[in-house]
Amino acid sequence: MAAPLLDRLRAGITTASAEEMRTLAAEFAAGLPPDTTLALHGDLGVGKTTFVQGLARGLGLAEAVTSPTFNIFTLHRGPVNLLHLDAYRLEGARQVEDLLLADFLVSPWCLAVEWPEKISAWLPPGTLHLELGILPDERHTVTLR
Repeated sequence: MAAPLLDRLRAGITTASAEEMRTLAAEFAAGLPPDTTLALHGDLGVGKTTFVQGLARGLGLAEAVTSPTFNIFTLHRGPVNLLHLDAYRLEGARQVEDLLLADFLVSPWCLAVEWPEKISAWLPPGTLHLELGILPDERHTVTLR
């Protein structure tokens, strides 16, 4: 991954539209190894799913990406598979085990987790944590922790 982009993400990047967020995520995805886990932190409406849409574009996936809230996860197949997990409705480690989700938390694929705090004990070492936010003027922010 290009160091200038990582440096910019560590400092925090502000986007003015959903398309800018997707473009940023696509650029970010282009430099990711295929076995990356991304933890997407932030409240409702900060652009986590929009960011994953951009990841999909950057990974060369043509399939439409929507929030997997009711399905818990969606696997998008392509040159690099993208597993999009929404942990919002998970109640803890027991449910992760019951749903056999632990098997999906291991690569080979790019794993993007919304609401990662719900399954933080299950995230692999080396997970990249991105904090997404929204400013009062409705611009969005992305910061690599």
